[in-house]
Amino acid sequence: MSEPAAVVRQFLTLLEDGRADAAADLLDPAVEWRNTSMPTFRGKKVAGMLRDMERRGIGFEARLHHLAADGPVVLTERTDYLRYGRWESAFWVCGTFEVRDGRIALWDDHFSMGNVVAASLKGLLRLVRR
Repeated sequence: MSEPAAVVRQFLTLLEDGRADAAADLLDPAVEWRNTSMPTFRGKKVAGMLRDMERRGIGFEARLHHLAADGPVVLTERTDYLRYGRWESAFWVCGTFEVRDGRIALWDDHFSMGNVVAASLKGLLRLVRR
């Protein structure tokens, strides 16, 4: 599987399925993971963070709205869901991926930190109301 769009779809699916080790196999050893307003992570640290999320029981889902590829670059528009126990947060994300030799070399997610905070608080309110 070296088609960039297929690599990105598989990567997100593996993360959703709680298979961080298999998802990490799709990362270039020198991968760069960028998130709006947050530090950039590189290399083995990215795989380590994905595995740590899995170990902590943090669930992930990416509902793709649009995916477009042009050569090695794949753009995604999606809603990401993070879950921990009964708490859930859903927020819009625009992702840029660069795939080289069948592996993700760049993962750059753009989102509104205000939307993430608001979604997290909504999740907390739903949890408290239950």
